[in-house]
Amino acid sequence: MNGIIEKIRADLRLFADEKTRLQGERFFKEDIKLYGLKAARVTELAKTYFKLIPERSKKKVFELCEELWRSGYAEEGFIACEWSYSVRKEYVRDDFAVFGRWVHKYITNWATCDTLCNHTVGTFIEMYPEFISDLKKWAHSDNRWVKRASAVSFIVPARKGMFLNDIFEIADILHSDSDDMVRKGYGWMLKAASQAHQKEVFDYVMKRKATMPRTSLRYAIEKMPQELKKLAMAR
Repeated sequence: MNGIIEKIRADLRLFADEKTRLQGERFFKEDIKLYGLKAARVTELAKTYFKLIPERSKKKVFELCEELWRSGYAEEGFIACEWSYSVRKEYVRDDFAVFGRWVHKYITNWATCDTLCNHTVGTFIEMYPEFISDLKKWAHSDNRWVKRASAVSFIVPARKGMFLNDIFEIADILHSDSDDMVRKGYGWMLKAASQAHQKEVFDYVMKRKATMPRTSLRYAIEKMPQELKKLAMAR
């Protein structure tokens, strides 16, 4: 085992708290492996140990991330997300295969899904938007987390006003999905897009509100003025 990973795991065990672990488990409907640390402590460990990675190349960082992901512990997954985002200036097109493998193989809950996709994958598609077509393929997956990933990867770009037509296309693919985590994911994506494109998102919602799941609808209009919310929620 890599020495730096051994040290991280020793610290994760050292700072673990049973009360925090049990509180964390209550946030998830699915089974989740937790040490039991507050998010701020995990972020602090991630930043501290990132500086200690010898020969801090992207290749080395990704190898360490892979080892962290394999453990199945959420906190180690969060560190992997932090580290993969820290080398974002070095992303190249081939990295999409790495990120896609992590999403398909290691993501088993909404927290690691959102952390990886909001930052690492979201930044990647800003740099290489031709891979948006791959996210549309993810939206057709049978895996709930891959489908959610297809939407939440757009959160940060959406807030900047980017990729609106692609966002609507993803939302159309996921429109009638039966999974609550997927519904919340694409509703959140639309909410993020509404910050730069309120009228367009409102018009989109109004055309589909009769069939859109109420969970998705409520998320999509959350940032809108009250009068628009009333119109959208009216039966």
